[in-house]
Amino acid sequence: MTLLKKAAGRIIYSLGQLLSFIFDVFIRLVEIVVGLVVGIAKGFIAIIGMGGCLLLFLLFGPFGLIAILNPITILVVLFFIIFPILGQKFISLLKYGKYIFTEYLFDLGSYLMEGKGKFSSFSEYGHKYQRMEEERIRKEREERQRQQQREWEERFRQWQGYQNQQGHQYWYGNGSYNGQSTYANPMTEFKSKYEKSCDILSIPYDSDKYQVKLAYRKKAKEYHPDINHAPDATRKFQEINDAYEFLSDDNIDRYKGMRS
Repeated sequence: MTLLKKAAGRIIYSLGQLLSFIFDVFIRLVEIVVGLVVGIAKGFIAIIGMGGCLLLFLLFGPFGLIAILNPITILVVLFFIIFPILGQKFISLLKYGKYIFTEYLFDLGSYLMEGKGKFSSFSEYGHKYQRMEEERIRKEREERQRQQQREWEERFRQWQGYQNQQGHQYWYGNGSYNGQSTYANPMTEFKSKYEKSCDILSIPYDSDKYQVKLAYRKKAKEYHPDINHAPDATRKFQEINDAYEFLSDDNIDRYKGMRS
């Protein structure tokens, strides 16, 4: 009986490896197709931005307008708008499926071969995957916040150094001092970006970190693309995330220090 269990465990574990390989190949193919469509869509947007539709109308007159308003043309445009969005969702679904199926098979195979550990239901693997994704997103956000913080600190450091040297450096006619480039005051840009971020989250400028977090959760839930299907929901959701990342504890303290 033990030998049969071990043999079954090896088969199940190998099946998990095969399924993982198939998922990886399929995910990669879908990513290539989505990337290709996004690249073509960006090319179309660039052409339109340079007046491509107007040029078509000028060259072909009413026939150009007919071509633009043709149902096939409209369907093609809609395809290049909708497919990348659906493609990214499909990729996320494939990664989700890969995790719950392969992890289930790996754990079950290991349990049968070694008699140790445990395996759970698919729903429990699904919850675990969601927790992992939330943790990954949180770490990526924190890293972006740290990077932004380092960039702002460097800009303020350069500006402070420039201000300290300004009193005993002599100026050249090209807008530099002692032959070195000048620095723009970052305070105005920082203040503008901070207040714009507060406006996006619909909170007062003197909000603390708890108000920021509460407003972010409310707005993110309202405009999450999985819940809100408005055409601009994805763009607003990204703006909300960007605003939340900028309103870090350090930036809140810096802004309040500017106003004191």
